[in-house]
Amino acid sequence: MYRMLKARRDAMKDDVVGFAQELVRTPSPSFQERGVAAIVEAGMKSAGFDNIFTDDAGNVIGVMYGRENGPNLLLLSHMDSCPHDASAWKRHPFSGEISDGRLWGLSASDCKGGLAAQIFAAALLRRAILPLQGSLIVAATVAEEKWGSIGVRALMQRTLPALGLEPAYAVLGEPTGLGIYYGHDGWMEIDACIRGANPFHVGDAAEAVARRLGSRPWAAEGGKSAEFHVQNLSYAQSEGLRRATIRMARRLSVPENVARVLEQVKSDALEVATSTGAVAVDVAVHEESQMLYTGHTTVARHVLSAWETDPFCPLMERTRHALSAAGLEAKPGKWRLGKAGMGTAGGVLMRDFSVPAIGYGPGDEDVAHGPDEYAETDAIAEATLGTAVIAHALVGVPVYGWTSDEI
Repeated sequence: MYRMLKARRDAMKDDVVGFAQELVRTPSPSFQERGVAAIVEAGMKSAGFDNIFTDDAGNVIGVMYGRENGPNLLLLSHMDSCPHDASAWKRHPFSGEISDGRLWGLSASDCKGGLAAQIFAAALLRRAILPLQGSLIVAATVAEEKWGSIGVRALMQRTLPALGLEPAYAVLGEPTGLGIYYGHDGWMEIDACIRGANPFHVGDAAEAVARRLGSRPWAAEGGKSAEFHVQNLSYAQSEGLRRATIRMARRLSVPENVARVLEQVKSDALEVATSTGAVAVDVAVHEESQMLYTGHTTVARHVLSAWETDPFCPLMERTRHALSAAGLEAKPGKWRLGKAGMGTAGGVLMRDFSVPAIGYGPGDEDVAHGPDEYAETDAIAEATLGTAVIAHALVGVPVYGWTSDEI
């Protein structure tokens, strides 16, 4: 079976890399993914999905139905790209240039290379005529880079339930360097708002709170320290009251609860602020209203949840065994998230919808969200094969009677 899949993967390598190139050449900032969505839909039609549609959030979903109603697998990648500074790039961010064995361009690693690999993995299974027991769902989602996994929430809350499809597992096409990733820390942005009638008291309180929160690490649950990064201090006047808003970011560890973090911040801010005068203090996760490319308006809550799948759970074990049997790398790991705001939808899937998740993609997180981003073309092709192998191991009909030469 694996030899057959490898042969078919080799035959489609130019197609999958060319498709990834087309995705990279099409700009798709968050909330403006319409152009890439059209390309994804056309690619899914060519791949032979049984059902293809775009939901009200703008996610593009393709389904290959299995013989039974489960277990179902969700392959998940996002279509949007992070903000970028073109002046820092040596190459054009949307050139989609292929040189030195690499596809260059914004989102090549995070995660248009992974999106292409997931769509073509489904095509690979279809061309190999390998039947599925449960359904295979490939979802290209919107608004992933703008906090809160807005597209994924819509997918899980409305779209898949309306289809009667409940994923038993999820594989994220985010950059893992072809490793099997099982979690990461999170991020949150907090607004500490200080109000009062006396503008001098408000100003003194705001500066004191900003100094306190930005000057020392906080003891986080799990024995880690979590530093606050004060991003902005702004003032406004409303209904006779002076208002100061301190925007800050903080890393989250897996055991931490957002509500408890907010309580901790408010207690400390209140202690500092009230010592300077009569002021009130409110603390909340930063939120903003955004319009999706479909015209629907939504609220982006600036929390990227930390999450971790048990590295010895059945999902990890079956994935590792399947890749090893196919002669592919099966190295486990976790995302480091070295740049503020980086994250995945794993926290939403795990914490909010109880769907076990892992990551497997061709990109490199060290070059993602930076100038001259790229993905190795060979890695995109290998991720196509690896994703197909993982999918068949999780929801495919077992294949019996193959000889050692055929494997």
